[in-house]
Amino acid sequence: MSLTQFTRSVRSLNRLRQIAQVLTRHGFGHIVTQIDLTRFVPVWMLRKKVAPGPLDETVSPVGQRLVQVCAELGPTFIKLGQMLSTRPDVVPADVLEELRSLQDDVPPFDTSVAMEMIAQELGRPADQCFEWIDDAPIASASIGQVYRARSGDGASLMVKVQRPGIDRVIELDMQLLRWLAESLESFVPELRIYRPVMIVDELDQMLVRELDYVNEASTTTRFAEAFSDDPGIRIPRVIWDHSGSRVLTLEALEGTKLDTLLSPSGQDDAVVDRRLIARRLADGYLKQIFELGVFHADPHPGNILVAAPATVGLLDFGQVGVITDEFMTELTLFLFACVNNEMGMVVETFAEAGALGRDTDRRLLQRSLQVLYDKYRNLPAKRIDLTTLFNECSEVMRRHDVVLPRDLSMLIKALGTVGSVASGLDPDLRMLDLLRPRIKKVIAERFSPGQMGRAAAMLGWDLVSILRRAPRQLREGLRRLSSRGWELHVRHENIDRVIRELDRSSNRLAFSIVIAGIIVGSSVVFSAGSDVMILGFEVRSFGIVGYLIAGVLGLALSWAIFRSGRLH
Repeated sequence: MSLTQFTRSVRSLNRLRQIAQVLTRHGFGHIVTQIDLTRFVPVWMLRKKVAPGPLDETVSPVGQRLVQVCAELGPTFIKLGQMLSTRPDVVPADVLEELRSLQDDVPPFDTSVAMEMIAQELGRPADQCFEWIDDAPIASASIGQVYRARSGDGASLMVKVQRPGIDRVIELDMQLLRWLAESLESFVPELRIYRPVMIVDELDQMLVRELDYVNEASTTTRFAEAFSDDPGIRIPRVIWDHSGSRVLTLEALEGTKLDTLLSPSGQDDAVVDRRLIARRLADGYLKQIFELGVFHADPHPGNILVAAPATVGLLDFGQVGVITDEFMTELTLFLFACVNNEMGMVVETFAEAGALGRDTDRRLLQRSLQVLYDKYRNLPAKRIDLTTLFNECSEVMRRHDVVLPRDLSMLIKALGTVGSVASGLDPDLRMLDLLRPRIKKVIAERFSPGQMGRAAAMLGWDLVSILRRAPRQLREGLRRLSSRGWELHVRHENIDRVIRELDRSSNRLAFSIVIAGIIVGSSVVFSAGSDVMILGFEVRSFGIVGYLIAGVLGLALSWAIFRSGRLH
């Protein structure tokens, strides 16, 4: 993607200038220089850039600097930082820990604007939609904010209203982020291991879903229907008459957030049954994975409500993972291999999912996974720290250049979070004991005669389709070849940058030749006798003027070279 494709407006240029200056101010000036954005940064700021190296610690830890950059650049970059915090297979552990502290907490926008948004989206004023709605939001984030409300029948509601204009802000930022990611992969080789283009693609998919509240409403309804017969799990009901793409109205669930229960001052065990809550939470999550085919991707304690004695409520379905039929097969084999100490099968599952890098040594990867498995295989459940285990697994992934598909990475993280929360409630709960029967059931279903027959039928249909189309495609290919001959197309990924650098160099060289010519000409004129006159002026005075012009042009050229930061 060319930079000129989206820098034709003042707004785009100003935003790019802001990004370049913020990166430079927080110690990433070497990256700004390498992707050729120095023209957007004042020269005094470029002089303070740190030495090359993306993980340079001379200013402050890189994680802290990234958090500062994301917080200063606003909503899109905050979401980017939060998404990076869910990719331990890509981001180092120390950076990951800093990014987890990044809070999506911004000042609320005016309530009158929110009321106008509700009226536009629902087709009538807020006071006609609700019997009562609070004047102040109870929570505010980068994409929207939430209000308490009450329906005409007295039911308590939660109304989420999207921040006005946020879609345009994110659209512009995503264009710039995509160009930045492509530039980083092309011109900063040491950053390619962090897969910037892949990360931006995942962020784009996530934000598209979050910006349309209909997606969240539909997902919430799907979860509510799946757990409608389960008295231990509650999902808020969507009020469709009062919801749209920018307004989402949900039933308000009663209860206490699980993080409060887990705190030292939480409720007494006489009030809530911690063991039953842990079991219901774990069972409910496994049901999402193995039966529903979609799972809550952010099950941290703040998104879980608990009502006495043991009712679990799940909130915020803005981030979900989807398990397709193919993914379910790979996931089942992966979990089966993990549970049964088949590390070779784990590596093959990674390969089938396209997670292995070009230089990944499968034998070394299998050996590292086996060492990690042997470390934990005989430990009592109480002694296993899931957070530490998760971090060690992620370190193995990074060391061997294994980048998991996003849905699998989200699933592993969510399973780790649920397992950690459940262990905090009931230290005796063993997630593996709950996993084994479900894995066996899925394997039996996947390899049953009926499923194998359907798979064979689909394979046969694909083969018949290929054979049916092959003669026509071959005939068309031969006809084109005979009429047009052979054509070879060559595309150079970085040719634009090379042309730009050559153009800049040739312009400077031509400028230098002009300056030299002015100096030589002025010297010749100045050496003439003082008795030579033109228009009443001594010829020597024109030589002095030429020297002045050459001096000004020389200073301008020197400044341009100094400004580019390439003096040597």
